[in-house]
Amino acid sequence: MGRLFWKFFLCIMLAQVTATIGIGGTFWLKNRAAQQERALDIDTSPPAQMIIEAASATVEAGGSQALRQFLGKLERMRVFAVDAKGQELMGRAVHPAMLAKARAMLQQSQAHPVVRDVAGSDGKRYLLFLPSSERFRNAEAGAARDTLNAVTLSGPRAMGPGPRPSEAGAPPPRGEFGRGMPPGPRMDSPYRTFIPLAAAIAASLLFAFLLAWYFARPIRDLRQAFEAASHGNLAPRFHASGKRGDELTDLGRDFDRMTGRLRSLMDSQRRLLHDVSHELRSPLARLQAAIGLAHQQPEKMAASMQRIERESERMDKLIGELLTLSRLEAGAVQAGAGHAHSEDVGIADLVHDIVDDARYEARARLMGIDLAVDAAMADASVTGQPELLARAVENVVRNAVKHSPDGGTVDVELSRQHDCLRIAVLDRGPGVASADLARIFEPFFRAANTQHSTDGHGLGLAITQHVINAHGGHIGASLRSGGGLCVEMLLPVKTPG
Repeated sequence: MGRLFWKFFLCIMLAQVTATIGIGGTFWLKNRAAQQERALDIDTSPPAQMIIEAASATVEAGGSQALRQFLGKLERMRVFAVDAKGQELMGRAVHPAMLAKARAMLQQSQAHPVVRDVAGSDGKRYLLFLPSSERFRNAEAGAARDTLNAVTLSGPRAMGPGPRPSEAGAPPPRGEFGRGMPPGPRMDSPYRTFIPLAAAIAASLLFAFLLAWYFARPIRDLRQAFEAASHGNLAPRFHASGKRGDELTDLGRDFDRMTGRLRSLMDSQRRLLHDVSHELRSPLARLQAAIGLAHQQPEKMAASMQRIERESERMDKLIGELLTLSRLEAGAVQAGAGHAHSEDVGIADLVHDIVDDARYEARARLMGIDLAVDAAMADASVTGQPELLARAVENVVRNAVKHSPDGGTVDVELSRQHDCLRIAVLDRGPGVASADLARIFEPFFRAANTQHSTDGHGLGLAITQHVINAHGGHIGASLRSGGGLCVEMLLPVKTPG
């Protein structure tokens, strides 16, 4: 468990505990107010009616003194006896609201039997009623037993002088209502408040732990992925965290894609370095051989200098193509609409000039180049850099001429396809394998059947792909029926206006 996990855990736990205490405190205050309001009510239960009847009989038979003794024997109930002056017989405080409610119940058309206005044998009148009590309601059996005991103990004195049962030492008789019924738990017991609070806190701790683990696990996996990437291991690995649908998982998948892309670029750079070294080794070896031959045979100095010049031009061309490709891959060359060096380029004229130049070179091999332009494409234009576009199209046309057999024909088509301008170059050369169609646009790629049959470095189509993509277009290759290759370039047409 890392530090982030504990931060998540503590924050969520504190939030849950605070919410629990706040909600619990709100309910406690509400219940307390309700209990205080219920404490002012008059008890109307059957046990209350029974105790009021017993108190009425006692005061009618024995007067104030008998009622005082009767009320003194009650342990579970507080029967109030209020005289005409508002004084309670036992000297207890009576809430004015409770007294007013008792008098209102007494004055109703159908008087409640739990509120009595009784005159004693000594001429004093008392208002008898029993306040509502949670303690009484949860111990009705014990209350009935106390009532019977009080009646039994106070009855003889209320009826007149005579011997009384012993009031000390002997346990009170257990009547029918109290047999085998121990007092129940009080509603205001602290355990009834502590248990829900403890359960809520425990649930909050569990919820905080699970939520913190849910958030911290992908971050921990992502940290391990970063640690591995810092040591050069760029293999994607975050997908092992499982199927999730949150932002952290999306971040991990983006990291996997990033490392995969970096790995691909690094592999491409290593492969490019290897290919460049391989391509430069041959002309350098020929240069060294020509220089050695010039030293050994001075009479052949002119032929050696021609060889040195030819190899130097090839190396210069290779280095120039490498620099162009590097600039295109790095995004240093910007094209398309909205760039400072972009302009409207008439594609029909550009393709026509390129085809004328290619025909001049193909004439030595008795090859023909046919150009087919749709009438609607005569005035079509593309926004971009004309030098880059001309180089891209020229690379494809020259590549088709290079791989076509002597006496063959190369077809160049210019047409409209949806909102794009289509330039297609078709040849009848040996073509490539289906699995290599996507690889022919990679730097230094050469098909197996053309590795030693043609000159070049394998950079032309790679440069063309970057130029077309920089202009917002697309390039692809497909095999022709009957042999040969078709390379299609799609460029967005400039809309008039």
